[in-house]
Amino acid sequence: MTDYFHLMAHRESLNAISNLGLAHLGDAVYELMVRSWLCLYGKATAKGLHKAAVRYVAAPAQARLVGKILPDLTTEEQDVFRRGRNASPHAIPQNASRGEYQTATALEALFGWLYLRGENQRLNELFERMMEGE
Repeated sequence: MTDYFHLMAHRESLNAISNLGLAHLGDAVYELMVRSWLCLYGKATAKGLHKAAVRYVAAPAQARLVGKILPDLTTEEQDVFRRGRNASPHAIPQNASRGEYQTATALEALFGWLYLRGENQRLNELFERMMEGE
């Protein structure tokens, strides 16, 4: 049985996944991390959890927060980030610019890629750096 919480995909499997596929998975990983962070650190009341989560998972917020980690990405992580940024999304939300949306997609692709590789410690390092001071 596959343990979907602790994956370790092979390079060939990862290369077969589209940039938008990685971003699709990474979006869920990132949102779960945000929701966990909000609950664990009491950043919102039960009533305001959804609103607080949306504030952090929206493309403009992701684009702002990703600036905290870009200088620390490895060469391989930078390549995945670039792949994600160059993906061609079908639509851009009204509340985000094209640049913000592309940057958010890049972050999500990176998080999806790290998750599939089983690099949970690295995910946590990057996420904590992003959330410092929030």
